Amino acid sequence: MKFSLSGVFLAVTASLVFATSAHAQAWPNRPIKFVVPFAAGGANDLMARAAAEGATKVLGQPVVIDNKPGAGGTLGADFVAKSAPDGYTFLISAAGVISNHMIKKSMPFKDTDIVPVAMIALAPSIIVAPPNATYSNLREFVDASKKVPGGFNFATAGTGSTPHFVAELLKTKYGANLQVVPYKSGNESATAIMGGQVHATSEASIVSLPKITGGKMKALAETWKARLSAYPSLSTTAEQGFPDINIVHWAGVHAPAGVPADVMDKVAAAVDAAMKMPEISNRLKTSGIEPIGGTRASFVQYVAEERARLAAIIKASGMKED
Repeated sequence: MKFSLSGVFLAVTASLVFATSAHAQAWPNRPIKFVVPFAAGGANDLMARAAAEGATKVLGQPVVIDNKPGAGGTLGADFVAKSAPDGYTFLISAAGVISNHMIKKSMPFKDTDIVPVAMIALAPSIIVAPPNATYSNLREFVDASKKVPGGFNFATAGTGSTPHFVAELLKTKYGANLQVVPYKSGNESATAIMGGQVHATSEASIVSLPKITGGKMKALAETWKARLSAYPSLSTTAEQGFPDINIVHWAGVHAPAGVPADVMDKVAAAVDAAMKMPEISNRLKTSGIEPIGGTRASFVQYVAEERARLAAIIKASGMKED
């Protein structure tokens, strides 16, 4: 019997193509990991767990949470950036995935090493004051700050944190007389507010709402484009005449560069479906989180717009790493 080398080559090539195609079609064939770059229990973690719960049902494989806190979210992001782009490791991203490269002197990975996949949800920031503050809304707060020598103290969770961006927008866009006071965490700045040590801060709705309804903080404004489902009586910054203060605590999904486009599209579709599941959506809204979802393209656009917007704030305020 004679063998044709060209025939053998074609047969082997065909089998490899078939195997590669079958592998691609089989995704996912094992558990998928969502790396949360913050500690368990925070807004980012809670949004990640909601997305994982729903995506598990859609994809037919467990989507597990792996908390890797540290360095303001950089530790977990670096882990994902250096992971194999096989579609089984994703980052639960936040605004820091954009702003850290603009603020920090050095980063362990390049900005292009991770790419946007899906928007999960967002927790609007609520600007809060001590419960006995004489000002009752954001307009009164800004006006009062201009009349006090040295201005008001505005607590943040450190350089580049969400309350830091809120403070800088109030200063550069609306002339508020503020002294930024950086704390190590949002919990510390919240404690400072409740103790009357500072005049205001901003914090994710999921964190601040229980303290507001419990009388430990006074809500001045909410920083999203729409009123909170869980607290509709609180007006937005735009309604009070501060349209540029649109800063939220969002959570999305990023992937290591190189993950196949069809895999990322399936992840985006699974997260979108999760945010539309009534049991998940209602639970998030009750806690002060707004489910978003959407397509991969819509999240790519959102990240690009956020990058341009945050870059402008950083430049105008001279924001730099501590």
